[in-house]
Amino acid sequence: MTESPETRPSRRADPVDAIIDQWAAVRPDLDTAAMEVFGRVFRLSRAMGDRMEKAYTPYGISRGEFDVLATLRRSGEPYALSPRQLSATLMLTTGGMTGRLDKLERAGLLRRSPDPHDRRALRVTLTGKGLTLIDEAVGAGLAVQTEALSALGADRAGHLADLLRELLAGTEE
Repeated sequence: MTESPETRPSRRADPVDAIIDQWAAVRPDLDTAAMEVFGRVFRLSRAMGDRMEKAYTPYGISRGEFDVLATLRRSGEPYALSPRQLSATLMLTTGGMTGRLDKLERAGLLRRSPDPHDRRALRVTLTGKGLTLIDEAVGAGLAVQTEALSALGADRAGHLADLLRELLAGTEE
């Protein structure tokens, strides 16, 4: 059984605490420790997703479009991947990827061209405009994330990153 917010004098109650208290009132037999963690992870993900979307808006891109451009940028020069490689990295269907690529190509941020090594395949390559934009957008996004993490301080943020890495590895095995 987990502690109630009242037994944690040094911690400020949040909406997840209210949910835990409600479950404790109607189902005191439940161990809600996992709900405390994942309820906060889900809420944090949604809140940060909204903040990231706002950070990318001045660049005319969504989070999904950012992901495509960032994946190409991280691939290193010549900043080119196949649509299949992009889909696999971003865990998107080919249909979902096509829509993103269409929009980014119309904006002049990437180009699709025949793969020089396979006439049946395409290569997606960042343009100079796309490279400049993603370098600026990634800085803006990191600033938002850094600001959010500043509430913890560097040591605690590092500890949280280690714990989340461990938890993620446990779910992927």
